[in-house]
Amino acid sequence: MAVGNEFWSEAPEVVRLFPTFVWKCRLRPDVYPTINAAILNQLSVMRRGLPPPKWETAWQSGAGLHKLEELRDLVSCVDTALERVLDLLRVGHRTIQITGCWANVNAPGASHKMHAHPNNFLSGVYYVQVQDGADTINFHDPRPETGIIRPPVTELTAYNTDQVVVTVQDGMLIVFPAWLPHSVDSNRSGQTRISVSFNAMFSSFAETMGQPLWDGSDLSAAGL
Repeated sequence: MAVGNEFWSEAPEVVRLFPTFVWKCRLRPDVYPTINAAILNQLSVMRRGLPPPKWETAWQSGAGLHKLEELRDLVSCVDTALERVLDLLRVGHRTIQITGCWANVNAPGASHKMHAHPNNFLSGVYYVQVQDGADTINFHDPRPETGIIRPPVTELTAYNTDQVVVTVQDGMLIVFPAWLPHSVDSNRSGQTRISVSFNAMFSSFAETMGQPLWDGSDLSAAGL
């Protein structure tokens, strides 16, 4: 049998299994400046009397921003984004709601270590003020097994990297699985980086989605 590069009958195919998504869009230029102004105004009220964050420090608001009437336009955009993601995932149960929403104010030099958001289905971020040196978010490989063997590579690709860097802009909204680890690099700009994060979960999880996935009439399927 001939051995070489031509022993296959057709071109090889690489099948990508279990893709992980980050959904992103940028709001229209006639929409996001008004939303950003409302967020900045609300932050000025919440931080009244506080000094600006010092070098390498970050400040977070409480997690109830989605309940404020002043930010209803932002919430409306987030709600629409969540619906689009459920469309993408072909999710049948559509009653999902924001469970927490908070602002992140990162001074120059500040970063956010790798983390995820437990007990939620989706998470996301809306970007209010980002600039060169402070306009990325990192998503990390959620599979710990891949760290057991890491041979050196000649080039980073989608098949060998353990981190994907997503560039963001003012007025951009991203949504991703809440379990996906992410981080933010140190703010290398001379300005404050401002974003609004949120979580979302099915409203009636226990009643509508907490039941066993096997049919109780077939005990063999349950291993009994």
